[in-house]
Amino acid sequence: MRLIDTHTHLDFPDFDADRTRLLARAQGRGVERMVVLGVDQANFQRVWDLACSDERVRAALGLHPVYLEQHRPEHLVQLRQWLERLDGDPRLCAVGEFGLDYYIETLDKARQQALFEAQLQMACDFELPALLHVRRSHAQVIATLKRYKPARAGIIHAFAGSYEEAREYIKLGFRLGLGGAATWPQAVRLRKTLPRLPLESIVLETDAPDMAPAMFAGERNSPEHLPEIAQALAEVIGIDVQLLAEASSTNACELFGW
Repeated sequence: MRLIDTHTHLDFPDFDADRTRLLARAQGRGVERMVVLGVDQANFQRVWDLACSDERVRAALGLHPVYLEQHRPEHLVQLRQWLERLDGDPRLCAVGEFGLDYYIETLDKARQQALFEAQLQMACDFELPALLHVRRSHAQVIATLKRYKPARAGIIHAFAGSYEEAREYIKLGFRLGLGGAATWPQAVRLRKTLPRLPLESIVLETDAPDMAPAMFAGERNSPEHLPEIAQALAEVIGIDVQLLAEASSTNACELFGW
């Protein structure tokens, strides 16, 4: 089974003790490629070093809305400089992780929006996919994407919205990132939505070390878990896991130009 983990944070300290062994174990389980995403200016270099040190890893760089208070105007300037310097390097595959988070009520929405639009413009300027964090903010994200119309579109990470919201993203060319969330029985709406999604709109992800699936509850999430996540999602959708693996990997390769 050939799999691609389109969303991980393997540069996080959670993996410092066994990162090299984990990458080998994941590959042994069929996870051929993993995308590692930046979340703030301080981890850009770590993400890039990881992509340079292992051919199974690709990098995305971005400023995550949850870390809004850490971001400074000069960090946007530095992000653009990174993108300019790496323009055309195949190890850089996207801008991300960025977006809007309305779940955390203390995060200023206007500042989030400005940060979101600045990075979306960079994704357009450098013709890179946008890897988006969207939490309780689907309407605003969809409205913004309709204004910018990014040519390479991207991925809605950890999609947990309605079928109607999924349809709007798909119209805009975006793929929907599916991972551990839908493996939990209490995710009733999401589990009802999954069988209605076209296979060509789905990519798989772990969000490691976060969002562990139900079968690994309470554990550190890892790309090694992607086969079990794929199996559980295939059962929810009602298809063979091999079909889901092939479709999601093909979708990821098309999106990233691999």
